Amino acid sequence: MKAWHYAWFVFLGGCCYGVLSTFVKLAYESGYSATEVTGGQYLFGTLLIWLLVLFTKRRSIAFKQAGKLLLSGIPFGLTGVFYYQSLQTLHASMAIIFLFQFVWIGTLFERVFHKKKPSIGKMLSIAILLVGSVLAASLVSDKGIVPAWEGTVWALLSALTFTTFIYLSSSVGRETPPLLKSALLSTGGLIVVFILFPPLFLFDLPVLTGVAPYGLLLGIFGVVLPPLLFSIGMPHIGPGLGTILAAAELPVAVTMSSLVLYEHVSLSQWFGVALILGGIVAGNITRSRSVI
Repeated sequence: MKAWHYAWFVFLGGCCYGVLSTFVKLAYESGYSATEVTGGQYLFGTLLIWLLVLFTKRRSIAFKQAGKLLLSGIPFGLTGVFYYQSLQTLHASMAIIFLFQFVWIGTLFERVFHKKKPSIGKMLSIAILLVGSVLAASLVSDKGIVPAWEGTVWALLSALTFTTFIYLSSSVGRETPPLLKSALLSTGGLIVVFILFPPLFLFDLPVLTGVAPYGLLLGIFGVVLPPLLFSIGMPHIGPGLGTILAAAELPVAVTMSSLVLYEHVSLSQWFGVALILGGIVAGNITRSRSVI
């Protein structure tokens, strides 16, 4: 399989994350808290992926390697915790801009840990992505916005942990089957979520049954698919291009908010979406040329 084929897996993983904000907003509107939504997402998602593991060919894994993957799932769980916390005090458009900083943080990680200097093409694609993200989140048209510092800190932390998760997906457990690797990453995420958000909703049957549909949807698109897709693609393309491709999250989030939540999306926002997609294509073309 060629490098650009693996890029599609990471791109689709980013698209999955873009779906989450719509389902989270629907869950909040139904009266469920961040604790219940986050816990339900990781619980149902982890159960689903382990069910998939049970129906596949089993392969042994060293205890030490399994431990590394469980620990690598910590930033996966923290990303959901931090981002959902930021949404308590920030507008969704502002929070996603701070989360979107993972685009350049990933290139910084590659520079620091792999001593890999970013190409001019990659820097250009990052610049296009950041400009597009500002437009897509409609910040240009919003005046006088003063973000709450608490929400800003939470959102920036989510960007850092999301970048860390992408980086670990490309470097840890490279020989582990993707499905098993994804299950262990998800389990690590579930453990840290339950430590920070004790799952008291499990003992409240009406709440558990009510949040279950949202938990299943969020679990599929936020816990099952992204780690699996990243586990397949990231080891072959690296965290630098990986974060650029994962930027597909924002245009999908804007499109979903328009189609499902019927939120107004301005012309400048659609232009921002187009810029983001252009930045992703530019980054992938740069990568393809370097491989040829």
